[in-house]
Amino acid sequence: MSMKRNIYTTRLRRQLAPRPLWQRPWLWIVGFVVLVLLAVLVYQTPSVNDRAYFHLARIKARIHYFFNPPDKQVFKPSDQNVLSDEAIANLTAMAPTATPMPTETSVPLALIEDTPTPTIVPTNTPVPTPLPKKVLLEGIEPEKQGFNNCGPSNLSMALGFWGWEGDQYVTEKVLKPFRQDRNVMPYEMLSYVHLETELGAIVRYGGNLELVKELVANGFPVVIERGMDDPREGWMGHYGIIAGYDDEKQEVTIPDSYLGWIQMSYEDIEMYWAQFDDIYMVIFPYEREQEVHAILGQQMDDAYNKQYALDQVTARLYTTKGRDLFFAWYSRGSIMVEMQDFWGAAESYDRAFEVYEKLPEEERPWRVTWYQTGPLFAYYYMGRYNDVYNLAKATIDQSPEPAIPESWVWLGRAELKRGNRPQAVWAFRQALKWHPGWWVAENELIALGEPID
Repeated sequence: MSMKRNIYTTRLRRQLAPRPLWQRPWLWIVGFVVLVLLAVLVYQTPSVNDRAYFHLARIKARIHYFFNPPDKQVFKPSDQNVLSDEAIANLTAMAPTATPMPTETSVPLALIEDTPTPTIVPTNTPVPTPLPKKVLLEGIEPEKQGFNNCGPSNLSMALGFWGWEGDQYVTEKVLKPFRQDRNVMPYEMLSYVHLETELGAIVRYGGNLELVKELVANGFPVVIERGMDDPREGWMGHYGIIAGYDDEKQEVTIPDSYLGWIQMSYEDIEMYWAQFDDIYMVIFPYEREQEVHAILGQQMDDAYNKQYALDQVTARLYTTKGRDLFFAWYSRGSIMVEMQDFWGAAESYDRAFEVYEKLPEEERPWRVTWYQTGPLFAYYYMGRYNDVYNLAKATIDQSPEPAIPESWVWLGRAELKRGNRPQAVWAFRQALKWHPGWWVAENELIALGEPID
């Protein structure tokens, strides 16, 4: 009897004793669910979300580039001698007198000294006020950019200087609704200022440091697009705001969306800025518009500005080599596209790609067509549809994620000209996938009588 009582007591104690956690699976399930919910909540925080997505995207990109090295791929134009009747009609209707190609024996405009051009001196010319040797504008705080958010973050910083309230997550809703979109064009940023704010803005080419310093000294930060070399990722495009300068140190100050406040030497900023046609944007309140006009002077005239920029970059062809020469030819093509001289632009791009092929692989700026689509314009209006197709496809294939809507649109246009309507429609829809609501792709579908999904 005593033995039975002891057995019963032992069993009772075991039943009443607390069970180890490993014997309570429901606690593990509850804990796991709680952790998942917390992770989801934390992931919704924009900064955490961007950081996590950035690292995942980088891993994916490195795998893609390992199997598809982009610096080994070279685009070779194949349609140089093709000029369709449609292209001739386009050139006749759109283009001004073609700009002569520089030759190895020709002398750049800037170096001609045979016959000096008479100088017309205006009356009552005001004596320019010397600029301060050092200026740093207050009121701009660096905004750490999210994934691929260089354009939206720099635009929000520049707008914030003038009292606009918002951040990159406001500007990106219009500029790049889909996070993976690789780039925002300057014209898109200009359009945002005009349509979404009460401020004014102007974009011009062929800028220089003296002009930037004058604008900054008068209280106007200058947004520029430039190149940059990342030790791990290679060459890429990057926006920046020049908010200060120091003549003694020969450097500009930039609230960088990657690195925070940085200083760049005059020499470096000129080199990297030239890779993007020395393009710049000035934002201003309308009550100060005349101040900007006075500082820019003749550069306010669109035609004058483009010719000035073309002369500037053409002269550079005779003083550069290697990668800088590639960018000089490329920029020359880009300016000529703006001038609708597609013949000259196509020739310049052909020369640029010849230089590109000879560059060491580690120096090749293979991302350039993510940011500057001028060759696609030039080749298209020259009727070189195979080149348009091949270059657009190469640009898309190089990217670990085909989030380049501009290239998809040009791929679609080329497919349409080559008689492949279904493929063209599909390409236009791909553009809208990566940039929802983009009017360029929508207009292509509307022109074909296709619904916009």
